[in-house]
Amino acid sequence: MKKIKLLYARNIISRKSAQQELSFLLLVHNLAFEKTVEVRWAGEDGVWHSLPAAYHGAIDGEKEYWLATTALALADDQPLPGNVEFAVRYCAAGSEYWDNNDGGNHSIQADSGIKLGADCAVQNVEFETRLAEQQRLVPVVVAVSSGLGVRRVSIEWSTDDWRNTQQSNCRYRRNYWDSEFLSNARNPNHYGCQIWQAGLRIGDAFRLRYRISCETRRHEVLQDDACGHDYVVERRPLTVMILNLHCCQEEEQDRKLSQIARAIDELGVDIVCLQEVAELWNDGRGDWQTNTARIINERIAAPYQLVTDWSHLGFGRYREGVAVLSRYPVENHRARYVSSSTDPYSIHSRKVVMARVRVPRFGLINVFSSHLSWWEDGFAEQFGNLRRWASEEHGDGIAASMLCGDFNIKAGARGYQLVVESREYHDQYLAATSPLVFDKVFAAMESGWPHYLDDDQRIDYVFLRQGSQLRVTSARSVFSDQDYGRVSDHLGYLMTFEPT
Repeated sequence: MKKIKLLYARNIISRKSAQQELSFLLLVHNLAFEKTVEVRWAGEDGVWHSLPAAYHGAIDGEKEYWLATTALALADDQPLPGNVEFAVRYCAAGSEYWDNNDGGNHSIQADSGIKLGADCAVQNVEFETRLAEQQRLVPVVVAVSSGLGVRRVSIEWSTDDWRNTQQSNCRYRRNYWDSEFLSNARNPNHYGCQIWQAGLRIGDAFRLRYRISCETRRHEVLQDDACGHDYVVERRPLTVMILNLHCCQEEEQDRKLSQIARAIDELGVDIVCLQEVAELWNDGRGDWQTNTARIINERIAAPYQLVTDWSHLGFGRYREGVAVLSRYPVENHRARYVSSSTDPYSIHSRKVVMARVRVPRFGLINVFSSHLSWWEDGFAEQFGNLRRWASEEHGDGIAASMLCGDFNIKAGARGYQLVVESREYHDQYLAATSPLVFDKVFAAMESGWPHYLDDDQRIDYVFLRQGSQLRVTSARSVFSDQDYGRVSDHLGYLMTFEPT
C-alpha cells in the first residue's frame, strides 16, 4: 500500500458562524512511533499553509487513521479560503512520503461537502473512536460514490464482540448538509458523493464494533470494514499506574515530581499506586507539606483523592510509606501492617494501604498499594498476610481486587513462584505483553516455567485476583529514557483494563 493515502476531504461553509471548515482523513502506514503527518494547502489567495494531522486511531499494528481539521472565521482583513488545493505529507524513519495526486495536487471546491479519495467508493466519515461517558447513541455517516448505483447502505454491528449481531439501515437525506451544518453543499454533490447516515442505540455497552455494507442495483456488495478489522468505538478503559518513588533520593527531585504529575495528566491515568512515598521525619510526627504523594497530587491538573500511610523511618530522615491516588471516589480505605514487625525504626516493618474505588461502569475495585520485603527478609509471610487481608475485603459487590506495587521479587524467582503457586493472583503485565508465556506460567504451569522469565527483571507488579470482572488490554513501562525520562531507580508501569 501507499505509505500515506487520502481517504476523503471535506470543505463546508456554515451560514450560522460565517466560517469555513476543512477536514482531511488519512490512512498512514505505521513506519515508526515518531512521525509527522500534515496537510499542505492553499486557498484562492495562493498562500500555502501547513495543517498538522493528529492520530485518530489504530487499524492494526501496521495502519493508522490520522485526521487534520481546521476552522477559519471570516474577518474584515481575512476572507475565507474558498476553493482549496492541497497535498498530504508524511515523514517517518528518515523518509518522506506524499499523496499529491501524482504531482498535480488535490483540490476541493468551497462548500462542496465531501470529496472521496482515489479508489474510495464507500467510506465511513466523521467517526470517533471514543464513547462519551453517558453516550448511548452512536451516529454513523457514510460517504458513497453515486456512480455505484446505490440501492441500500446498512450497518452490521455488535456490542459483545460479534457473539450477537444487529443490522441497521442507513437513511439518505438530500438536506443532510443544510440540516447538520447550515451548509449549502448538495447531497449528492458535483463530485458524485452521496451521504447516508444511521444512529446505533448501544445503551450502556462498553464497546461497539461495526462495518458498513453498500448494495448496488446490480446486486454487488461493497464494504468498508476498516481494512478488515472493523470500526471500533469504546468507552475509556481503566488506566492504572504503579511507581516506586525512591524516597526523595533523586537528583532534581522537585522537577521529577512535576514530571510524574505531568505524565498522570497526559496519559489519562485513573489510579496511581506509589511506593517509597517520603515526608520529612520530624521526630516521627511527619511533615505533610513535604509528602511526595501530596506534592504530586497538587500538581495534577485536577487533584485526585489521596490515601496514604507510612511504615518506617527511611534513609534516616523520612517517614517512608505508600499511597493510592484515584480519579474516582474512594468509598473506603484502610492501612495495615503485613509484616510481623511494626517497629517504625525497622525497614522490615511493611504497611499496605487499601482504597476501595467506585469506577463508573466497572463497579467497586479494591486497590492495594504494597511495598514488600525481599524473599530473605520476610516476603512469604508478608504476601500471605496481604492475600488473607485482600480475601477478607473481597466480599459481595466487589468487582476486582488488585495487589499493586513493589514486591521485591524478580519474575520467576522464589517469591514469584509463591504467587504463581497460590493460583489466586495473576501478573497483568505478563498477561498483556506476553500472553503465550503467561499461559505457560499461570495456566499450564509447565515444568521449568521459571526459565521463561530469565530475562524479565521486573520486581514491580499488578497482580489481579482470579475471577475479577476485569481484563487487561495493554501494558507498558513508563519513566524510561525514551518516555518522560527517569524519575526513580525503578521504572513505572502503565496498564489498561476493561470490564468483562
